[in-house]
Amino acid sequence: MQRVTVTLDEDLLADIDRIMRLRGYQNRSEAVRDLARAGLAQAKQETGGTGECIAALVYVYDHGARDLARRLTRGFHDHHDLSLATLHVHLDHDRCMEVTALRGSMTKVKHFAEHVIAERGVRYGQVVVIPEDGDR
Repeated sequence: MQRVTVTLDEDLLADIDRIMRLRGYQNRSEAVRDLARAGLAQAKQETGGTGECIAALVYVYDHGARDLARRLTRGFHDHHDLSLATLHVHLDHDRCMEVTALRGSMTKVKHFAEHVIAERGVRYGQVVVIPEDGDR
C-alpha cells in the first residue's frame, strides 16, 4: 500500500466521518478506500466498462401478468450462461420479488438485466453491477 495525502474541505470530511460511524469503520483510511472502490466501480459502469462482472438483479413483478412467467423463464434459459441463482419471494397475493445473481461480461449482464426490467408486468427493477476486478 502507498500513503497518499489528500486535502478535503471540512464538510466533506464531516460526511466521511458520519459514514464511518454509521458503517462502523475503524478508521478513515478504511472508509476512504471503500468509498473510492465504490466510486471507481460506478465510474467504470457509467463509462461503458466491458470487463467481467458479477451483479444482483432485483425486480418486483405481477405474477398474474399475462405470459410474464413464461417470458421471464424463456429469457433466463436463453441466458443460462449469465444466471447463477435466483431467490423467489411471494410479497403478497399479486406481487413477487426475485433476486438473481448474474456473472459475465458487463455488456451482456447489463443488457440482460435491462431486458428483464423492461418486461411488461415487471413493476420495479434495479441491477447492481460489480466489476470482477473491483477488489484490486
